[in-house]
Amino acid sequence: MPVRTIHKAVVAAAAVTLSTILAGPAVADPNDRSGQDDSYSLAVYGDAPYGTSPTDTSETDATPAFIDAVNADKSIHAVVHVGDIHSGSQYCTEAYDRQVAGLWSAFEKPLVYTPGDNEWADCHKKKEGGGVYNATTGRIDYVTDSSGNPVDYAQGNPIDNLALVRSIFFPAPGATLGKGNLKVLSQAQVDNSAHPADSQYVENVMWQRGGTEYVTINLPGGSNNDADPWYGTPTASPQQTAEAADRTAADLRWLDRAFETAARQQATSVVVLTQADMWDVDGKSPAHLTNYEPVIQNLAAHTTAFGKPVLLLNGDSHTYRSDNPLQQASPCVGDANVCAGDAWTAHPSYNVPNFHRIVVHGSTFPLEYLRLTVHSQAQPAADTSFGPFSWERVTDK
Repeated sequence: MPVRTIHKAVVAAAAVTLSTILAGPAVADPNDRSGQDDSYSLAVYGDAPYGTSPTDTSETDATPAFIDAVNADKSIHAVVHVGDIHSGSQYCTEAYDRQVAGLWSAFEKPLVYTPGDNEWADCHKKKEGGGVYNATTGRIDYVTDSSGNPVDYAQGNPIDNLALVRSIFFPAPGATLGKGNLKVLSQAQVDNSAHPADSQYVENVMWQRGGTEYVTINLPGGSNNDADPWYGTPTASPQQTAEAADRTAADLRWLDRAFETAARQQATSVVVLTQADMWDVDGKSPAHLTNYEPVIQNLAAHTTAFGKPVLLLNGDSHTYRSDNPLQQASPCVGDANVCAGDAWTAHPSYNVPNFHRIVVHGSTFPLEYLRLTVHSQAQPAADTSFGPFSWERVTDK
């Protein structure tokens, strides 16, 4: 199926290639790639396929045509899904997870996926098929089918559902989904002797292409999985508290390693991929986002020390937004309602001008992806460019 753009990228970027070629040496050195725009693109999407209820399959049914559209885009080097393979109104089942994995096998390019809260951290919620705490009995009333069986995998327990996601989407450390194999390094493959538990985070990966270092961290939306007690119990369980603390610490160590690698390899840019929109208050108080602060502080410190462009791509809040939440009064490009608030006020103030964030649009129909193009040269400043990156929103007809 053909694709059409719904948000045009800057045309001025093409002038960079022409001017550098014209200024090149009269006799070309076959090993000298200066002056060439070795650009490539990634298809980034998330919060899809969504449904309004456990029986709504409209976006799932449309996914094969969407994958065909991405496959038809010959500029795409790899696909990235930034989490949430179903909505917060759909059940967490093994059959559904396997269905999505099966659909993704049709991608002709490698696919990198970082899990979202809906497929594991929020599976305990009643509307996702988990259950709710009964104050009278002091027990959990689980959602069941007509036969009295729980509808969710492991009754919605987040730890077990994350294990399920890992078994289906990350069967081998360092392997990607789709076709082909992008050479990624998993946190499960490095020396974790100082922190042995870090070896479980097979979903945290990093890779390089050209001068750009890419890194994913498992960071679920909402509140980093520790502001809303599982099943609505009076207080968070020790299992929940330990999960959030251990994963956040592992994420921070993985970010440390990514930026250390970028500095050692003299990378020219870094791309960080998460599911969580760490600045989305979502109708709650800013205190609901406090548990993201260690990650934001880490990103701010590393980005400042790196001194080169750092781009964050996340999903979670569903609506396209382009801004710099680490820079006070940063302009926002996107839906007027989304940009009405100042994202940087949700956390302590930072001053990091070489940082940029894009919220990848999702959850709506028709399905769309962000075509992120990485150039060998810095791009002219515009609403759809930052450092060596330019982007456009793409949807199928």
